Amino acid sequence: MVPVEYFFVLSALLFFIGVYGFVTRRNLIAMLISIELVLNAVDINFAAFNRLLFPDMNEGFFMTLFSIGVSAAESAVAIAIIINVYRNFKSDTVDSISNMKR
Repeated sequence: MVPVEYFFVLSALLFFIGVYGFVTRRNLIAMLISIELVLNAVDINFAAFNRLLFPDMNEGFFMTLFSIGVSAAESAVAIAIIINVYRNFKSDTVDSISNMKR
């Protein structure tokens, strides 16, 4: 059986990679993928803490499933917004959104 600490290390690694990607990228799709990495790190933490604190119960796993559903809906809305930005400005960078100010 894999120790729980390995899951925490993996989660921290995914979280920091996601934050770094979000801060350094200018492409909207790359930023969305970085946010998804952060959300996946949270899901791993839910499952790992559930296994550590309540090994006989499944609350952490149900929270993980709920979080996956919410992140899927968030991704669909974000991709729709990115498609609209691309149609209007012919660019998918963050700098093109600053043109939306009136």
